[in-house]
Amino acid sequence: MSSSVLQFRPELSQPLIQEVMDRSGQNLLACYQCRRCAAGCPVGEETGVTPDRLIRMIIFGEREEVLNNLLVWKCVACYTCGTRCPNNIQTARINETLKQISKEAHIEPLLPRVSAFHDAFLRSASHFGRVNELEFIGLYEMQNTKRELKHGGGWKAVAAEMKNQVKLGISMMKKKRMHFRLDKIKRLSEIKRLYKKAKDKAGG
Repeated sequence: MSSSVLQFRPELSQPLIQEVMDRSGQNLLACYQCRRCAAGCPVGEETGVTPDRLIRMIIFGEREEVLNNLLVWKCVACYTCGTRCPNNIQTARINETLKQISKEAHIEPLLPRVSAFHDAFLRSASHFGRVNELEFIGLYEMQNTKRELKHGGGWKAVAAEMKNQVKLGISMMKKKRMHFRLDKIKRLSEIKRLYKKAKDKAGG
């Protein structure tokens, strides 16, 4: 009885390895699978993929599996993996890179709400240099509404979501955590240049 064996095919794996390393700034080839990151990952057990396993999939060129796993979308960016890693590999930065690659490839995210949150946060931060709650929640809900209507959720689901967000907004106002002013940071142009540089580097 034969067993399946992983085969390393450089012609398939090298482009993916290089792209992820260049965009994330992380040296994946320094990983020697000690699994210290796996022992500390708070979502690894829930997602079924730990940081060491994700790096292994990238090295073996398993592009489809790399872009379609829950760790990329459920990573909480706690940086425990990098803190424990003897070679300082920050898987959170790898996950951020994979989110962007997935978006550029028009791959449907496994967790659409996380994707919408991610996009809304970055867009709001790029406008003001900091996140404004009103703009952020507006952008976030616009994406959720479009998705609900596109996938047949209907206006009833949209109304229920809006109702929940209004309750959350009232609660935040009571605790003085909802800011109505659109404050901008000083030297906002520097932030915009950084965003443009990152976008140009990603090729889009």
